[in-house]
Amino acid sequence: MKQVKLGGLDALETSAVALGIMRMTALDSDQAANVLETAHDHGITMIDSADIYGNGHSETVFGEALKKTSLSRDDFVIQSKGGIVLDPERSHGDLVFGQRYDFSKQHLIDAVDGILKRMGVDYLDSFLLHRPDTLMEPEQISDAFDTLTRAGKVRYFGVSNFNPRQVDLVQAALNQRLIINQLQFSLMHSGMVDFGIHTNMKDDGSVDHDGGILEYSRLKQMTIQTWSPFQFGMFGGPFIDNPKFPELNTKLQALADKYGVSKNAIATAWILRHPANMQVLLGTMTPAHITDSANGGDIVLDAQEWYDLYFAAGNTLP
Repeated sequence: MKQVKLGGLDALETSAVALGIMRMTALDSDQAANVLETAHDHGITMIDSADIYGNGHSETVFGEALKKTSLSRDDFVIQSKGGIVLDPERSHGDLVFGQRYDFSKQHLIDAVDGILKRMGVDYLDSFLLHRPDTLMEPEQISDAFDTLTRAGKVRYFGVSNFNPRQVDLVQAALNQRLIINQLQFSLMHSGMVDFGIHTNMKDDGSVDHDGGILEYSRLKQMTIQTWSPFQFGMFGGPFIDNPKFPELNTKLQALADKYGVSKNAIATAWILRHPANMQVLLGTMTPAHITDSANGGDIVLDAQEWYDLYFAAGNTLP
C-alpha cells in the first residue's frame, strides 16, 4: 500500500487509501469488526468519520467494533469532523443533512468530546471543520483549537470543502497549521484538474469553480482527501459498471485486466497517480469491495494510462 504523509508531516504518515465510516451505522459491532480487520489486513491504516454520520451512531459502532478486533487504537490514524448541526427531520440512516453550521468555540469543543466518547478513544489524530460556515469567526475557531491542543484531544487540524481564501481566512487566526482539505474528486468529478488544463480558454472546462484549490493545496502542502471516488455527481450513483459510461468502463476493464485488479482499484490508482499525493477515502462497508479498492494503492499507472482514463471519462485537451 502506498503511503502518504498528511500535510507533508513525517509524524502523520499513513495509507494512501483510508476508510470512511459514514455507512457503519448500518452494521452491528461484529460486522463492523470484520470491516476493520479486512481494511487493516489490506494496508488501510486510517479511519475517517464525522460527528453527524448516522447521527453519531457510526462512531459508536466503530468504538464497539474496535474492542472486538485484534487491533488497538494505535493501529489506526483516526480522524473525524465537526461543525454541522444535524437536521433530524431530513436525516435518516447514513443520509444526513444539516440545518446550519456552527463553528463556535463551545460547539467545536463539545463536538470533539462527543466523538471521543462515542469512539472510545482518548484523542484524534486529526479533526476537520466539516464544510465552510459563512458565519464563522476565526478567533472562535482558534480558541477551540488551542483548547483542544492543550488538552491533548487533537493532534492536527484541517478543513473539508474549503476554497483557498476560506483556508487563508481561518489559517490567519490559528496557532496550528491546517494540513488537510477534504474535496470531492474522481474520474467523473475532475473539475479542479479540468480548470488547470483549460487555462485561458472559454469552454466549460476553463471555469474556475474552486479558486485553484489543487495548486493551492500543493503549494501549502495540504493533503487533499478525495471523497466519493467512484461517484458521478453528489448523489448520482457509481460510475463503475454503469451503462451510462460505456467508454470509461471499457477502459477501466482493460487496465484492470492488465494489472490483475478490479475496476475500482484502477479508479483508485487514477487518483493516487496525481503528484499532489492525494488520499482516497473509501465509503464501502463491504469487505470484498474494500479489498478490491485497496489494491489500487499498489498500482502505479503511467502518464498515458492516466490521460487515457481522463479522455474515456469524457474530457478533452485544448
